[in-house]
Amino acid sequence: MPGGRLTHQERREIAEGLTAGLTYTEIAGRLDRPVSTVTREVARNGGPGGYRAEAAHRATTARASRRKQTPAPAAPAASRTVDDVHGRDPEAVHELAEQFTAMMVGTGLPRMTARVLTCLYVTDSGSLTATELAQRLQVSPASVSKAVGELEQQELIRRERDPGRRRDRYVIDADAWFRGWMASARQNTMLADFARHSARTLGPATPAGTRMQDIGDFFEHVGRTMIRAAEEWRQRPPAG
Repeated sequence: MPGGRLTHQERREIAEGLTAGLTYTEIAGRLDRPVSTVTREVARNGGPGGYRAEAAHRATTARASRRKQTPAPAAPAASRTVDDVHGRDPEAVHELAEQFTAMMVGTGLPRMTARVLTCLYVTDSGSLTATELAQRLQVSPASVSKAVGELEQQELIRRERDPGRRRDRYVIDADAWFRGWMASARQNTMLADFARHSARTLGPATPAGTRMQDIGDFFEHVGRTMIRAAEEWRQRPPAG
């Protein structure tokens, strides 16, 4: 059934689909499952390059067994979110967060980094301290520190001083994806410059030089297109 747990055979079909180069959408269609189910399954069990049906089935069975044997601890007061006051379904919010995390892992983010980004996005304030992130995600402060460092480097979050306190808050705002997009565009420009320099070193008339020149032209085009698209988005009229 589409709504039930994945079977051992379905996991084998997922592994076969990945080996054959199928997309998550194609695999989900074959299984008659939501794409989010396949995405989450792969992200939890090694990613597209490391997914193994037998290992994934054993790991899932072990997790289910631990959940049955160990009562879930009550969430500490500090980790309860203000989202509760909006009457949202906690299970639905949790499922959304899992899907968001799996999608971010699919783009190349490490799982912990994706979890921190998701936590900030699904929190109404869009702003949490390192301590609050560690409490909500039930991980060590060191794990949070590494994750926020990676997100800051990609300009997907920003840091600001907590008013009146000697601690930082990590913020997700309306410009987060714009900054991240522009950072990616700048990386494409750097790649284009490097590839063109490599072409001159290798010799523009040689096969290797021609190949590097083509790479440089490609990344230059992509970088310019990304910047133009971002500028058009910033100049759009306000919604409503």
